[in-house]
Amino acid sequence: MTQPAFELLQNALTLSDEERAELAGSLIDSLDATVDAGTESEWNREIAGRIEDLDSGRPKTVSWEEVQRQISAKRTDSH
Repeated sequence: MTQPAFELLQNALTLSDEERAELAGSLIDSLDATVDAGTESEWNREIAGRIEDLDSGRPKTVSWEEVQRQISAKRTDSH
């Protein structure tokens, strides 16, 4: 990372969570100059559907700790 980029990062890290998220989104958007409207629309539908499912309580969520435990157990079983 260049010195100017490092300094910019240091300054960005002083921003609020909301400001950093907005900045990150803007930077990511700048990397993808062309957006496939159909794909964007499909992703928006998928995201909305997943949020609706979560809000309804239908899916069973799993904590990160449980996921880590399951991964560790699979690694142990495969050796």
